[in-house]
Amino acid sequence: MAHITGGRFKGTPLLMPPRIRATESKVRQALFNILGEFVEGACVLDGFAGSGALGLEALSRGAAFAAFIEAEHGAIQAIRHNLARLSPALPEGSWQVLQAPVAKGFRLLADAGKQFNLVLLDPPYRTAEGKKALNSLVGCAILAPAGLVAVEHERQAILPQTIGSLLQWKRHRYGDTVLSLYRPFDAGPGPAAGALAQG
Repeated sequence: MAHITGGRFKGTPLLMPPRIRATESKVRQALFNILGEFVEGACVLDGFAGSGALGLEALSRGAAFAAFIEAEHGAIQAIRHNLARLSPALPEGSWQVLQAPVAKGFRLLADAGKQFNLVLLDPPYRTAEGKKALNSLVGCAILAPAGLVAVEHERQAILPQTIGSLLQWKRHRYGDTVLSLYRPFDAGPGPAAGALAQG
């Protein structure tokens, strides 16, 4: 049974949708250990959300807002089920669920004037969806100037060092899973740099 690994909702079980690969708990925990205090108060976008585990983890660890983008209906139901468990303890308006392909979800959020400090992407393995999502993200300009992007992918997948205005800053490997971390070229030495320098 998957569960939230840290923060105020640590240990809360998560409903996992069928036929969708979920981020392993140990990888999820490692990611948020790397991000550290950068999550506190952040606006977070969980793309290819699946069960919503990454966005829910962020809310548990103090994120101010989380948006979930997922195209598959069964996964949307799982996200709403998992949010229902936490929502009584969350501030009103602290989350949003969009049923759409990731690129369309980015555009909808851009049209609504949203901007995010942290974008978490867990695209299907053995596809080009990760690179496509990064291109779409750059095109929509919804990442804050000092924001961070984390992409989970299999070890064999090679993501570009640069894509638009983003630079691949760090890579962390956990078995066959890799977390590639991006930030804008001109991101200053703000809390993102401080948190990740320790990763």
